[in-house]
Amino acid sequence: MDQLYIDKVLAGDSQAFRYFLETYKNMAYSVAMSIVKQEHLAEEVVQDAFMVCYQSLSRFRAQAKFSTWLYRIVVNCSFGALRKHKIKHDVIDVALHDVQFDDDAFAGLVKKEREQLIQDSLLKISANEALALRLFYLEELSLMEIREITGWTETNTKTILFRGRKSLYGILSKLMKEDYYGL
Repeated sequence: MDQLYIDKVLAGDSQAFRYFLETYKNMAYSVAMSIVKQEHLAEEVVQDAFMVCYQSLSRFRAQAKFSTWLYRIVVNCSFGALRKHKIKHDVIDVALHDVQFDDDAFAGLVKKEREQLIQDSLLKISANEALALRLFYLEELSLMEIREITGWTETNTKTILFRGRKSLYGILSKLMKEDYYGL
């Protein structure tokens, strides 16, 4: 399906590019958030990435899936934004944040809560680790696809995934030990 719309855009139908925006905007935003960790900056990165994609579409050679190519652009734009804005992310000590929690009030929202915990935890680990975990577990991409998107070696990809799991486990463990989770 992607190739059909690529052909349309290359033939001059600029409206056909909407397909890519609608199909890939959420994942592109998710990838950008994994790296830049700020909503407004992630939105800016996604806009920039789609502009680069549109302008570079004629150079897409279909050696990989279109989504892999696009996500690689998002990753490059994200790290470029970090360099441009000189953003450094500090790891937040979750133990400092105390929130009261009423188990009865949130009984029906357990799944959403887990998802939010994971999303919040991903914001507290390094950009590379968050990106690798999001692509591998949430987007269910293969190691090969992650390598194509990030440009990392296979060993580096596995190492970052291992470290990311370890970091995520540490943060989630701290969160789960807090009193308001009933443990």
